[in-house]
Amino acid sequence: MAKRTTAASVGDPAVAAVFDSYPPRLRKKLKALRALILKTAADTDGVGPLTETLKWGQPSYLTEATGSGTTVRIDAVKGAPHRYALYVHCQTRLVEAFRELYPDQLTYEGNRAILFDANRPVPETPLRHCIAMALTYHARKKAKPLSDVTTASP
Repeated sequence: MAKRTTAASVGDPAVAAVFDSYPPRLRKKLKALRALILKTAADTDGVGPLTETLKWGQPSYLTEATGSGTTVRIDAVKGAPHRYALYVHCQTRLVEAFRELYPDQLTYEGNRAILFDANRPVPETPLRHCIAMALTYHARKKAKPLSDVTTASP
């Protein structure tokens, strides 16, 4: 069962079990990424509370209350023990926009993910902006084209 969340603790037992299944180092990094997603949602106008659930077995964050954005998922990268990622819907232009804004600050996989290395710090400022763009994707799409907002920061 999905649970709306703004708290630091994982409320959904199924989501908590997935976090517990990660190796300790990746668990710490993924929980920090989760906290950044929740904080960004709380700090971004129009997003509202997020629903935390599992999609494809991955911790996922939905804007069900407002419908403002696309789902954001996080997970370890299979076959890469020190890698983890933030995923967005592959049929959006979000990763394309992220690449335009942050070509050298972030690493990408195709049109669906921002990749991270557990041995390196996360570039928080650009990442917060990318998360905010994902969490407001539908609201912005209704208001104006994505290209009109790629230069704005949260």
